[in-house]
Amino acid sequence: MKTLLTAALLLAAAAAHATPLADALAAYDDGDLKAAARGFAESARRGEPLGQFNLAMMNLRRELPGASDARAWQWLQRAAAQQSAIAENALGEMIEQGRHGRPDPKAACGWFERAAGHGHPDGALAVATCYYLGRGRPQDMAQAHRWYLEAAKAGDVGAQYLVASMFETGLGVEADARLARYWYDAAARNGDDAAKTKLKAMQDAEASS
Repeated sequence: MKTLLTAALLLAAAAAHATPLADALAAYDDGDLKAAARGFAESARRGEPLGQFNLAMMNLRRELPGASDARAWQWLQRAAAQQSAIAENALGEMIEQGRHGRPDPKAACGWFERAAGHGHPDGALAVATCYYLGRGRPQDMAQAHRWYLEAAKAGDVGAQYLVASMFETGLGVEADARLARYWYDAAARNGDDAAKTKLKAMQDAEASS
């Protein structure tokens, strides 16, 4: 999972249609933090969730005068109120990392579920892990498989490997060798060496049977 301090501020740059926000993103990319902050603040005050999210990230990274986790939380809350999946996921990460009081796995998983429900792949990966480990949610392998599969479809290589393994062993889902091979192959194509080994072992076993 990406941490908040390393999450790319420009994740949603392509969706920035308003000129002030686009200019702020360009300024941040050029290292002009003051201009970026002005642009994000203007966008945030207009109620644009991307501006609110990016202003929150600058607070979390301590790139603003008087920056604080509390201010980041406030801006993320405003963006999340507009169903911004990236903000919902960030709120979950703040709780999980203890950046909004004591870590609270149950509350963190709640935000990850919202983000996943709104199509955020990191949210899907995080909530899958909640169910897989039984941390913040009752352990439920069927739910873990459901959300790992969403993350796998979005291209997460770790999720692709886990989904393949769950299909291979029937953990949380009906065993399906064909789908196991499919997802091992997907993970292998994304550079997972363990997936390459598993895929070859399954192919060799099938050839010799």
